[in-house]
Amino acid sequence: MNSLKIRLIVMNFLEFAVWGAYLTCMGNYLGKAGMGGEISWFYAIQGIVSIFMPTIMGIVADKWVQPQRLLGICHLLAGVAMISLFAMGHNAEAAGLLPDKVAFMTLYTLSVAFYMPTLALSNTVAFTILKDHGMDTVKDFPPIRVFGTVGFIATMWFVNCATIDGGSFSFTLAENANKFQYTHMQFLVSGLLSVVLFCYCFTLPQCKLTPKPAQSLASTFGLDAFKLFKTKKMALFFIFSALLGMSLQVTNGYATPFLTSFKGSPDAAMANSFGANNATMLISLSQIAEALCILLIPFFLKRYGIKVVMLIAMFAWVFRFGFFGLGNPAMPGVILFILSCVVYGVAFDFFNVSGGLFVDKECDPDIKASAQGLFMLMTNGLGATIGTLAAGEVIKHFCQWNDAGYLMGDWQSAWFIFAGFALAVAVAFMFLFQYKHEPEKA
Repeated sequence: MNSLKIRLIVMNFLEFAVWGAYLTCMGNYLGKAGMGGEISWFYAIQGIVSIFMPTIMGIVADKWVQPQRLLGICHLLAGVAMISLFAMGHNAEAAGLLPDKVAFMTLYTLSVAFYMPTLALSNTVAFTILKDHGMDTVKDFPPIRVFGTVGFIATMWFVNCATIDGGSFSFTLAENANKFQYTHMQFLVSGLLSVVLFCYCFTLPQCKLTPKPAQSLASTFGLDAFKLFKTKKMALFFIFSALLGMSLQVTNGYATPFLTSFKGSPDAAMANSFGANNATMLISLSQIAEALCILLIPFFLKRYGIKVVMLIAMFAWVFRFGFFGLGNPAMPGVILFILSCVVYGVAFDFFNVSGGLFVDKECDPDIKASAQGLFMLMTNGLGATIGTLAAGEVIKHFCQWNDAGYLMGDWQSAWFIFAGFALAVAVAFMFLFQYKHEPEKA
């Protein structure tokens, strides 16, 4: 592997390591910091800013600032805000108080507003550098991108095990309330990694700006893609993408508070189980499955087509939620949790990656980029935002935070409601979306 690919691997590793430090374990800290009722909003904010910030930063990268530099600047701003969250949490804890909700959410919003565009910017940087050096993006990018998932998993494991207890830093899998996955330290890890990536971005090869022909305002903001709704097939595809997107952030927001809640169980086998005390590490199996399932997509798409692949993803979400509802962290129930993490790889990849490939195949070249933006808007923007807020209301109905900082209640009913929703979407998609696939000849 040449040095250029290694440099891009490091960039992707850091890009997703920043996110992995807090995305799946933030809910535990928010509950203990008096913001458990706002968990859904913290995750919905990511969807809200994804509606407009990637487009704005994409225009800046196209016209005024080289993408690798803009990537670094965004990470600096996101990282400083994350470090400020850590400082706010630290100062509140030292004073025996809870962080101010409004100030905390404002800083968090600022951080994710500059982080979310970097997901697209990092791809732009990698594609540009690979093309400028005569490499094939289709062949060379996937092995580079996989290291992003490795970075995400690495920081999940780090915050799961890292602890500062009595002034001493150590790693442990045992019960310890000072693990980073439960405290404001997770934000410091994320912020410091962002600052490191800011510095690293300025060592990358230049992605020179190239003059582009004048565009209409609609084209500039990707509004041309909305004409795809005139076609029934594409309209249904985007509508169901939004409906399926409603499931995307539910387990990111609530899986770790759910698993950790078993620490409050009167059953010692549950309370002292590995899963209850290492929720972040257990959930990381989802990301491992995600990395592996990417390799299955080309075969399934070529053999069965987008409708079958999307249906597989939809039914995988049914099992993802259903297994959570049936399982528990003690043997043999923990096997169902592991299966839930395994099917997540199919649920996420077969939807997100395959959907993007379908859009690329079905759309005219002049609106492909805008169509991809529309796909992200419907899924990670509108779908994820509405779904996360709705899931938050469902969980608030069935579960409440107790004095020990555990979100206790009828979790099973909540998970079964989510599974039922995913099942209804799958059945409706099966009958309403008509698409004839013609298998590629060998």
